[in-house]
Amino acid sequence: MFKKDIAPSPKQKLKSSVQRSLRQSLLTTYPLLTPHIDEILPKKASLASMKLPDRNTLYVLDAEPLFYQQDGAAAIMPHLRLVHRFPQSFPTIRIDRGAIRFVLMGATLMAPGLTSKGGRLPVEGAAARLEDGREMDQGVDADGRWSRELHKGEPVVIMAEGKQEACAVGMLVCGTDEVKAKGKGPVVEDAHFLGDGLWKLAFD
Repeated sequence: MFKKDIAPSPKQKLKSSVQRSLRQSLLTTYPLLTPHIDEILPKKASLASMKLPDRNTLYVLDAEPLFYQQDGAAAIMPHLRLVHRFPQSFPTIRIDRGAIRFVLMGATLMAPGLTSKGGRLPVEGAAARLEDGREMDQGVDADGRWSRELHKGEPVVIMAEGKQEACAVGMLVCGTDEVKAKGKGPVVEDAHFLGDGLWKLAFD
């Protein structure tokens, strides 16, 4: 989605009502950010938006990119710089070493990169859904596996075998239970990845 370099566009300051709405949307989508939300989006912060290619909008606090959203899309997606600040706060899957170079070229992430020995999908027997009020009871285990199944249309962070920091973030085009069952087909398309235009975008 952001394979090419992006020229910065003018930033627009957002009304406080819009900021409150975005803050709530962020917490609804990523409940594990709750302990950090005042650090990410202080209540008196001056959040700004910037138009991106493909009808995307980037939200920036000072010179810090936080998240982006495509027009009409429900999901709010974290910028990788935000993921690197709070890595435990986002659902993750892990690709094997062989898939890294493809993901970092903007290729669609395919199931074999996750089902191989170096890949990590949610734990076997993971709950399909969390009970209401249990949103904070999720996370990654010592083996790098998320504690619940992830669903089609859900944002996901992509870790890589042997690497400490996330290499991409994108939207699941099929659920992790389906990936386990089929072992083939696309899993994440149009990811934002390290070194892409969004990552390299400079702010004044």
